[in-house]
Amino acid sequence: MTKMPAPEPESSAARVALWRALHLEVDAPPPILEDRIGLELLAPDPNWRERGDMHPGFTRPFRASIVARARYIEDLVAERAALGVDQYVILGAGLDSYAQRRPQADDHVRRVTVYEIDRPGPQAWKRRRLTELDYGPSSQPRFVPVDFEAGDDWRDKLAQAGFDMGRPAVVVSTGVSMYLSKEANLATLRQVAAFAPGSTFAMTFLLPLHMADPAVRPGLELAEQGARASGTPFISFFLPEEIQALARDAGFAAVRHVTAAELGRRYFSGRSDGLRPPENAEELLIATT
Repeated sequence: MTKMPAPEPESSAARVALWRALHLEVDAPPPILEDRIGLELLAPDPNWRERGDMHPGFTRPFRASIVARARYIEDLVAERAALGVDQYVILGAGLDSYAQRRPQADDHVRRVTVYEIDRPGPQAWKRRRLTELDYGPSSQPRFVPVDFEAGDDWRDKLAQAGFDMGRPAVVVSTGVSMYLSKEANLATLRQVAAFAPGSTFAMTFLLPLHMADPAVRPGLELAEQGARASGTPFISFFLPEEIQALARDAGFAAVRHVTAAELGRRYFSGRSDGLRPPENAEELLIATT
C-alpha cells in the first residue's frame, strides 16, 4: 500500500510564517522579530511574494500585528524564565519557530522546555521538515499531537509528554479564539486557569470587525469571508471587557488587556517606515493564576 504524505500546515499557519519572513524583506530595520524558519520549512514556490495575500502594502498592518504579538509573547517567556518558569506550552503551534531560535537566547531561556500542541497531521509534516533541514533534538520542542475531533484531552496528552502539572508555565494561544465558540473559549480558559499558581496565559482575540481601524477593516472582512468559504468561519469576537470577564469567571487571579497601541509604543516607536499594528483588530489577553 502506498504511504500517504502527511497533511501540510493549515493555510493560516503558512500565511503567518510567510508574513514573518516578509517582514525582514520589505519593512525597514530594525526588525521587530527575526524569523525565516517558517519560510525554510515551507520552501514555497519562488513566486510566493507575488501572491495577493503577500502584497507588501495590503499586508503591512497584518504583518505588524503578527510580529508584534510574537515579540511580546517571546519577551514574556523570557521574563518568566528569568523568574524560574521553565515550561512553555504553545496551543495550535502551527509553524512557530521559537524552539529552533531558542539556542541563541540567554541561558535561562535555553532551559525552558517547549511543548507544541497541534493536530497530528500538520504536526507530523512539521517534524519531517525539521528533520530534513537538520534541526537536531536540542532545537526541537516536545511535540504533543492532539486529535480534538476524536475527543483527545490536551492536558492529558501534555502530561504524557512530560509536562509537570505541579509547576507553573507560560501557555499561549494566538490566532485561534476567533474560530472557537464562546463556550469553547471559556473551556480553554478554565483548563489553563487550573494550571499551577504562577502560570501565565497569553491569548489573542479579535474585536468586532466594525470597530477595526478603517485602514484594515476591508482586509479583515476579506479574511472573514475567506475563512467562511473554506469551512472554518470566524465565530467569536470579543470586546476587551468581555474577554477579561470570561477569564475572571474561569478562575484566573489577575487579567489584563494588552492593546495594539501599547505594543506600538513598546516596539514601533521611532521607526523610519511608520510601521505599527492596527488598533481595535487583534489584541492580547494576559491572565495569571
